[in-house]
Amino acid sequence: MTELEKYIEASFGILEKEDLNKISKLFEYSELKKGDFLLESGKKCNKLSFVQSGLLRMFALVDGNEVTQWISTKGYFSTDLASFIYEESSRLSIQALVDTEVFSITKENYDKIGEIVSQWHSLEKQFLINCFITLEDRVFSHLSMSAEQRYKMFFESNKALFNEVPLQYIASMLGMTPETFSRIRKKQLL
Repeated sequence: MTELEKYIEASFGILEKEDLNKISKLFEYSELKKGDFLLESGKKCNKLSFVQSGLLRMFALVDGNEVTQWISTKGYFSTDLASFIYEESSRLSIQALVDTEVFSITKENYDKIGEIVSQWHSLEKQFLINCFITLEDRVFSHLSMSAEQRYKMFFESNKALFNEVPLQYIASMLGMTPETFSRIRKKQLL
């Protein structure tokens, strides 16, 4: 069973083995080299990608500066959801930070899942609710926590990333300048 199949099974509940197999066949395996783009801003995002291994950084260019929105690690999906669903130009770029393996599904194939799995729409709804809750938690932490509290919380749940990703990307994702991030990091290491 691939990581993708494990994730689908864990996230969407118990599916018939046959349905799980049909869904996973809609995804296409590909490899990205470090620095390759899965998506470039301004283009339409026509796929939803699951990270089998590696790291993908989602970022936007704001006033000439790159702002990291998210870093997708093994076991997570990556896409510009608005562009994927509404077929509009993407505001995000998605780039491999290391050699990365992904399973991707096109919008056309994604739309077929409902025909394959009768309970898909209720499963998808639950999945999207979980994604929304994660987003709400992230927004709330940015509004209610200090930079130091956000650093601690993120560090506790993502320790490995601090050795795998340039720290300015994590700083950006946490809404901090590199200088603030560095100051907090030094304080934590003491």
